Parts: sequence; structure tokens; C-alpha cells
Amino acid sequence: MKAGFAQDPNFSQFFVSPLTLNPALTGKFNGDFRIAGNYRDQWPEISKAFITSTVSFDMGILRNRLSDIDGLGVGIMAMTDKTANGILSGNFISVSAAYHKGLDEDGFHQLGIGFQGSYSNKRLDGTKLNFLDELDQNGGWTVPSAETIDNRQVNTSHFDFAIGVLYNGSTDGYNNFYLGTSVYHVNRPKESFTGDIFYRLEPRITVNAGGAIPVGDGSKTVYLSSILSSQAGALNTVGGGALGFLLNDEEENPTQFLAGVWARVNNVNDAIIPYIGLEYQGLRFGASYDINVSTLKTASQSRGGIEISLIYIKRPPGYKAMACPKF
Repeated sequence: MKAGFAQDPNFSQFFVSPLTLNPALTGKFNGDFRIAGNYRDQWPEISKAFITSTVSFDMGILRNRLSDIDGLGVGIMAMTDKTANGILSGNFISVSAAYHKGLDEDGFHQLGIGFQGSYSNKRLDGTKLNFLDELDQNGGWTVPSAETIDNRQVNTSHFDFAIGVLYNGSTDGYNNFYLGTSVYHVNRPKESFTGDIFYRLEPRITVNAGGAIPVGDGSKTVYLSSILSSQAGALNTVGGGALGFLLNDEEENPTQFLAGVWARVNNVNDAIIPYIGLEYQGLRFGASYDINVSTLKTASQSRGGIEISLIYIKRPPGYKAMACPKF
């Protein structure tokens, strides 16, 4: 058995992709239900290197049977990831659940634990691969290859498991701060495209933290968020923030414009990530663009990738708000 090393798909706007960030975020929001979608096209100048999309749905359940300061959430997420113009593609379906326990009588402080189970299916399309022994004297790819995977489509699948914990707090019900950690691939599942050589997915350990701080009369809010993840010796750190400008006076359904910047550092300085967003009637749209600053910027033409996010939270009139992470 040989070991393989790689990183999971990730988003620059990790703060609006809750079910890929930490299972303990399942159901952790103010409202009846939440729908989130993300699309990322990374390094488009390098043969469509990575295109990743997700959609998720989560909600709170058994609210009439739990204390006002406790919560139980369930969720489901689908993700697709295409690498190298579709040579390697993966489809994932995940279900998650989390319980949030109030630590004080006002519910300003909560501790949550979440679990996520996933089914993964990956396909390697050998018909799109070119090997050195296929190269003919005229520079074409006409010679039959001796590689066994050539001209074949190979599938592999496995079940996966993740766990996460999250602390969330507030001093007055308006500001917010949170700290969480999660471990994906707890069971270290095996993958194989040949049937005789297997590769284990190494655990991905993630720490996420952030907060929301109203400024002045509350018409502006500073949002901060950061993530540190480690997998198979690869480190990925993203941190930054945005300033939100309140455009109306409706506390239950705020309209706000957001602008900010994040930075990503892994084994090298990677990217600067400007971000803009607009929230209206529970719907929040976000757009960011990775400006590549690593040594790869020549090949990528400094085009790290565009990312789009949509997140919708259904809040009925008169909904009792609790302290929840605000991104």
C-alpha cells in the first residue's frame, strides 16, 4: 500500500460554506432554514485546474421539545469537484447533525458538537490523458500507450466521517465571537483507481474563528473570520474581514452592503482576496477574486480564481434571535 498526499477542495469564502467548514455549524443560525450555494473556478488559465460547486440545506428541529437556549440541527450537502478540465471529477453527498447546548440563562454562550457522514464517488477519465509513450515523431499523440489506465474511465467510492465542535458567544446579544475545530476523514478512507494500489485520505484538521462587532450607532459592523487547516503536511491559512454598511432600519431583515479583503498563506504566500457582498431580505450574495501572488502567478497570469456565494436564511416575523455566528 502506498500513501497519497493531496488537499480537499476549499473555498476562499469559507465563512459562507458552513457545512464544508465545520459539522458543528449545522443548524447554527437564526431562522427556520438555511440554503447555501458556492461556486469556485480556481486558476482558469491552467486548463481549468479546479472547478468546485456546492449546495446545502440545514434547519433546526424539535424546537418545541428543547430549552429556549438549546438547539438541534440537521443538514444535507452536495458537492462536485472537477480537476484538470474534468480528467478527475468527484461527487459527494453529506448528511450532518449538531447539538448546541446553552451555557448561560440568556443563551449568549453555547457549545455545540456536530457529526457528518459522507459518500464520495470519484472518476478518473483516462481518455483525456496523454502519456509520454504516446508521443510520435511528428509531435502528435498517436502511439498506443502501455499505461493500463489509458482510454478507460475508472471509478472509486468510499464512505467518510467528520466531527466538529464550536463555541459561540456574545456579551450583549448584538456582538458575536466564535471558535471551532473540526476533523474530516476521521476514518482515513482508502481510494484506488487500479484495484491493487490504495491511497488513504489523511485527516484534515481545521480551526476556524471570527466575530462580528457593531460600530458606533450600529449602522456599521466589522466582520472578522479566519481558518487554519492542515492535511498531510499541507497548511492553509486564510484570514481577513469585511465592513458591513446597514442600508435600512429593519433589525429583523437588514439590508447591508459589505466590502473587505482576505489573504491566504499556505506553504507560500498565495493570494490576496478582495470581497464584496449584498444582503437583502435574508438573501446574501458574495463575490470574491483571488489575486495570485505566489510563484505560480506567471502560469496563472495572476488569475487565482473567481468565487460566487449565495446564502438564504428564512426568518419568520417575530422570530426570537439567539446568539449565532455572523459572517
